[in-house]
Amino acid sequence: MESLEDSKAEDIVSINIQGKSAMADYMVVASGRSHRHVGAVAEQLLRALKEAGHGTARVEGLSAADWVLIDAGDVIIHVFRPEVRDFYALEKMWQEPEEPSGTLH
Repeated sequence: MESLEDSKAEDIVSINIQGKSAMADYMVVASGRSHRHVGAVAEQLLRALKEAGHGTARVEGLSAADWVLIDAGDVIIHVFRPEVRDFYALEKMWQEPEEPSGTLH
């Protein structure tokens, strides 16, 4: 999270997916302003993970930098351009549904 904030990623959301998926315990979704910014955010995060001793994370999409997926084991990080993030709406799929405002009997 700190690396994402330091690289000026936008709209950073952390989602607890424990018990919902065997892939990871947490999913983090963030946006970059452009292809270049998405790539820079992802590259800085990869360096920070390596320096923190978390080994080498698996990376997909870095060359296009529309949507970069970083699989760091217990945490999966998605860095999107805003239009791509809106299109896929991952947060809506994985976040807890909101409680209804009224109760029907």
